[in-house]
Amino acid sequence: MLTMTSLNAVTIPSPPNPTSAHCKPLRAPPVCCLRKNRGGNGLYDKGSSHVESEGLDNMEIHQSANGELEVKRNDIGRLFIEAQQNIFYLNKQRLVAVEELNKANREKQLLLDRIERLEAEKQAGVGKDKLSLCWELLLRIDSMVLSGMISAGEASDFRRLVMDHKVIVADAFNEILQKKDAELLSELLHFSDRSKKSGFHVIHICTEMSPLVSVGSLATYVTGLSCALQRKGHLVEVILPKYAFMDLDEVQGLQQIKAGFYSYFNGQQHGNRIWTGVVSGIGVSFIEPLYYSSFFSREKVYGYSDDFERFTYFSRASLDYIVKSGKQPDVLHIHNWETAIVGPLFWDIHVNQGLGGTRILLTCHDFNSQCLEQPDKLSLCGLDPPRLHRPDRLQDNTKTHLVNILKGGIVYSNKVVIVSSMNSKGRIISSFSQELKPTLSIHQEKLVIAPYGFDNTTWDPSKDNFLPENYSAEDMKGKTVCKVALQQQLALSGSASSILVGCFFAELSDIDMENLKAVVQNATRRGVQVILVEISKSSITNTKLESFQELLKDQNVRFINRLGEAISHLVFAGSDIILCQSFHEPDLQVPLKALKYGAAPVAVTSIDNISRNFVDHDYERTKFSQFISSNFGKMSLSQALDEIENNPSRWNRKTLAAMAMDFSWDAECCDVHVSAYTAIKKL
Repeated sequence: MLTMTSLNAVTIPSPPNPTSAHCKPLRAPPVCCLRKNRGGNGLYDKGSSHVESEGLDNMEIHQSANGELEVKRNDIGRLFIEAQQNIFYLNKQRLVAVEELNKANREKQLLLDRIERLEAEKQAGVGKDKLSLCWELLLRIDSMVLSGMISAGEASDFRRLVMDHKVIVADAFNEILQKKDAELLSELLHFSDRSKKSGFHVIHICTEMSPLVSVGSLATYVTGLSCALQRKGHLVEVILPKYAFMDLDEVQGLQQIKAGFYSYFNGQQHGNRIWTGVVSGIGVSFIEPLYYSSFFSREKVYGYSDDFERFTYFSRASLDYIVKSGKQPDVLHIHNWETAIVGPLFWDIHVNQGLGGTRILLTCHDFNSQCLEQPDKLSLCGLDPPRLHRPDRLQDNTKTHLVNILKGGIVYSNKVVIVSSMNSKGRIISSFSQELKPTLSIHQEKLVIAPYGFDNTTWDPSKDNFLPENYSAEDMKGKTVCKVALQQQLALSGSASSILVGCFFAELSDIDMENLKAVVQNATRRGVQVILVEISKSSITNTKLESFQELLKDQNVRFINRLGEAISHLVFAGSDIILCQSFHEPDLQVPLKALKYGAAPVAVTSIDNISRNFVDHDYERTKFSQFISSNFGKMSLSQALDEIENNPSRWNRKTLAAMAMDFSWDAECCDVHVSAYTAIKKL
């Protein structure tokens, strides 16, 4: 311990001269109190004789304090770095947690959206699940027949039992369907509650079905009519070729029947694979040829030099399959020339193979394609060429050395349904039958006209999930909301009071472009907003649309060439008028949808052509044709705009009346077919 005595004993050399050239003046070190002595305060005393010794000690103390301060600074720096690293780590963990939370929220929203969508689908098609279960059971019954487990008669009884008690059967057999055929058969035998026959059993033999394979109007017609018939209690199934390009993801419960199946063609029995499944609630059987595997492994459905051989093989195989599986339908429903050969095959070969109670109905969608062939080719499917190559049978009316396959279907069918929304029977026979006019005239008593329909489970503004607000003929407020939403989406100025015209086209090549240009320009001069929607996938059409866009640059015109489901529904809902290529549009069903959504359909044709289209005094027309011709059919777009502006109350009455009409598959189209089935079963 230092004391004042010891400090006085230390000799300190004299400090350097402050005036030296190499020295700087020294400032006295700060006062430092180490410890107070009993007799003193330990302060630096300028008057003390021991000042030099005390200054040295103070310098040492100062250096020691600096060292401690440096250590503390290092410790603080280290702690700061560690704290900073901890902050970075915690921030990183926070970001990970936030991302996980966002991911969980997204997944939750996706799940909620899916639940909402499934709920909407359930509401749109109540009973679809039970119907699918019934079809799985029916297809299992087919498999039992082909494997020899049950007889054709037993199978017929089981099928009728299933369809007469659809709801009960679906509940009772929901679990057992996964078990083996023997256990399933045991349950069927115990399910003895039987009732009288109700409804028709109809089998479509066809080449298209939506959404599996769709080339023209046949595909939507088969699916739409089949679903409508089943909703009214009839049993409907479909037989199709198994095309290699089909999207089989659309098939529920697809499975191959293990039992072998052979059909006749070109003098021999040939093996086929049979696949079964359910599409849109309809039981479907697919025939896959083994030896003639190339018939349906091509890139497209039609347009090959051997189309006659391909579809004749399929038609004969379909009949052989129906016989072997023990099916006894009320009606075999065949379509166009591709399966028209079923008519003569049925009556010449298969009617006595357990199908005595079955009748034939042929549908013709047009008469442009009839299939003319050499008579000897009929022998490929087992028919007798000399017997059929006659004027009253298959001989072509013009090229008499050939047989006409579509003519054979007409002659050998009990009823012929011509699908045409606008034309009467008389006009079709006189103007659209090509060389078949004599044949249709002879058989006109068996001809009936049916309109196309549309799917009102998807296209209905009162429950359309794609619309911002629903509406109906009783409450039209939602249509105004839809119009404003459409204008905003397409960046169209204006308000709900603006007149909006939608226009859908599949092929611009079928349209008089100069006429369309004039129609659109006349409308836009009046402040009308026009939306042109092109839905063809053809690159040629897209090019034409692009050049057409250049001609119609206008602030009130919009083009849509990437049509999605949502915008399609919104255009119908937001439009006051829908321009159509024609009123007979089986593929797009534009006029039918327009009427349902409160938008008047107007044809893009000159008024003279429109008038000529309705100079038809034949009253054997569809209800749709009569309604259109008396309300919108004879109007040009200019006339429609005049009526909206000058007589809005009359216009509103017409559009509301149109919305109240039912032109879906379930209405007139279905009724005409049920009447035809009823008539031929009485023959």
